[in-house]
This record gives sequence, C-alpha cells and structure tokens, in this order.
Amino acid sequence: MEHIGIGTRVKHSEYGQGIICKIGLEYLSISFFEGGLREIDRKDELEVVEVIEAENNMVSMDEVEDVLDRLLQKYTDVTERVEIADRWRDGLLVLEPKDENLQVKEIPINTFFHKIVMVRDRLRVLEQNINAHKTLTDDEKVNLQQYVTRIYGSLTTFNVLFKHKEDQFVGEKTK
Repeated sequence: MEHIGIGTRVKHSEYGQGIICKIGLEYLSISFFEGGLREIDRKDELEVVEVIEAENNMVSMDEVEDVLDRLLQKYTDVTERVEIADRWRDGLLVLEPKDENLQVKEIPINTFFHKIVMVRDRLRVLEQNINAHKTLTDDEKVNLQQYVTRIYGSLTTFNVLFKHKEDQFVGEKTK
C-alpha cells in the first residue's frame, strides 16, 4: 500500500468500493460509493481495485477534487449518508388522488427520503459550481446563490424526515 496515490480505487470488507481522496500518515480518507466519506486506518486490509501511482499525483487539490467529483458522478449516484428520523424508518408515503378512478400511489418513505437527500446534494454541487464559475460576475453569483437559498427554503417542509438537524434544509434567514 506504499505506492498508492489519490484516486486509487479500493474495496473495503465493510464499506465496499471507494476512491482514496486523501493520504495521511496514519489514515486514508476514502469516499465509499455506498458508505460516504470515511477515515480508514492505513493498517486496515484494503483490496486495490485500480492503482493510481503516488508519483503521478503532482496536481493541485482543486484538480483532485474536480476529478473526484466527476468520477463519483459518473460511476455512482453517491449521496452523503444521511439518516432518516426513526419514526419514519420503513414507513410508507401514500398519495391518494381526489379522482376515485385513479389509483393510490404508495412509495416506501426510505425511497422518498433518499430522493430528497439527492436533491439537497445536487443543490450543494450547483452552489459549488456557481461559486467556482470563472466567467460569472460576483453580482451574478450572489443572485444565483439567493435563488438556490430560496429553493432550500421551499424544501424545508421535508425537514421533519431528517434525524439530525444539521442535515436539514435551511432557507433565507429572517432579520
């Protein structure tokens, strides 16, 4: 494991496949496709799926983050691991139309919750892209950020589903 570099694909017995994001003296920071970002002790057993040599990592951290974002978006539908509130776990969302000729739609609430988290994560990526955009003016960035913030505000209804407050949507703060 001495010659592996950032971007190396690995497999962990508990968390599955992931990509090494950061290499420290004692820990590897790995973004697992299904388990999110984890710090793993360098002594843990990892199966190397695809090696990226350490000598080839002469790039800036911004470039590494861009490549990692593209890889994760291309090969997975990774979202941050967010827990649903216990009272909703394994529940059922029932949509009953007013028209009796139409069928009732039932959706497992865990599936619905996962979709809500994906929307939140994609809004975060959009925010990052706005902030990093090279040709937008500062005024344009602020206007787009305010629009995204209003979208978050529209989604606060779903905060009841989140187990932890820090995972919830936050809209515009009232003054």
